Amino acid sequence: MKRLVILLFSMAAVILIGCQTNPPTTPPVIHVITATASPPMSTSEPNQTVAASTATITSTPLALSSPLPAATNVLDFPDTSKYEWKKIVDGFLKPLGMAAPQHLPDVFYILEQNGLIKIVQKGIVLPDPFIDLSNQINSNGNEQGLLGMALDPNYGENRLFYLNYTNLNGNTTISRFQAGADFLSADPKSEKILLTQEQPYSNHNGGNLIFGPDGFLYIGFGDGGSGGDPKHNGQNMDTILGKIIRIAVSGQESYAVPDNNPYIGGGGRSEIWASGLRNPWRFSFDRSNGDMFIADVGQNKWEEINFVAAGSEPGINFGWNYREGKHSFEGQVPVGLNLQDPVAEYDHSEGCSVTGGYVYRSTILPEWNGVYFYGDYCTGKIWGLLPDGQGGWRNKLLFETNQNISSFGEDQNGELYLISHHGALFRLEERD
Repeated sequence: MKRLVILLFSMAAVILIGCQTNPPTTPPVIHVITATASPPMSTSEPNQTVAASTATITSTPLALSSPLPAATNVLDFPDTSKYEWKKIVDGFLKPLGMAAPQHLPDVFYILEQNGLIKIVQKGIVLPDPFIDLSNQINSNGNEQGLLGMALDPNYGENRLFYLNYTNLNGNTTISRFQAGADFLSADPKSEKILLTQEQPYSNHNGGNLIFGPDGFLYIGFGDGGSGGDPKHNGQNMDTILGKIIRIAVSGQESYAVPDNNPYIGGGGRSEIWASGLRNPWRFSFDRSNGDMFIADVGQNKWEEINFVAAGSEPGINFGWNYREGKHSFEGQVPVGLNLQDPVAEYDHSEGCSVTGGYVYRSTILPEWNGVYFYGDYCTGKIWGLLPDGQGGWRNKLLFETNQNISSFGEDQNGELYLISHHGALFRLEERD
């Protein structure tokens, strides 16, 4: 039986827990472009200062991803000795993510931290990258680089995709690009910068961005970095740092704000959807029912998984930096402020940096249906979460891989993948 290759790793390469203490010379600001209709695929100047978007838009839910097995969860975790993480392909340089075009069943895009996106077609890495942005991305810090990719829900027709990266100044940039007609290449000059967030430190950049079942784009931002949230961004609603924001990009030149975002009427940034996060490293929606899982990297004791049931009201506060996991961290919680505890946590005797995954929903391994997978970057451990049928959760250690798990991936059919920061892609399969 094949076993996973055990790779050495250096703690200096940990991408999610590094700290830097040199403050910036200017305070964080956000640059955006006013939302209008019909996006032209022109180049934007990265340092352009423009007016904030004030447009609002009403939600029109999209269909959830397919294929969709019944959303009935299994009652227990399978016997993990019957399964393995099988290596599919390797040779990547610090891979951090994966995207799978629904209309191209044999194609994956793999993000490399230095700014390249590679193409895997029928299990083979193509010689030419999908796009090369290495000359405009700062990946010097452990948590900087090309951090996230989201394909437009109509990618097969409009060829639009979105990237989250740190630019040469170390600031978070959210941009839209357009793929070529063959979907195997994209021109960097097609970039349209939608949003730039200045980062006070090099770490805690978040990086995830995904489309939700409502058709809106969700983007995760860390608290700005250093350690302990010294600028108190997690609880400051006047900044998008330490938040997940939700914006409308379909049919917009830049973006508009959904009309039911919690601060649309004032009291905070209108883009904010959820707050109180330290560094949400990978979050995902259950493709079968729209539930959301958020992995938030802890400070020095607790790693956590947060849960948002489909249909929940926007505006949840997950507690950082009043709390780390379910535990007090700094300051007194103000009277009347409601904080939501995580549904799972582990301490640093089990690992050091949580990596969020997906709920398994493929028909290939139905015995895993409904199990949410998440892992730890430092130890390679993988846990599963499963509803207990009584409103709670069962949490179980499933696998010990010894990989530096930088991300998980989900293909067109809902099959589950593990991405090792050392350069390999694995898939959950039955043992031969």
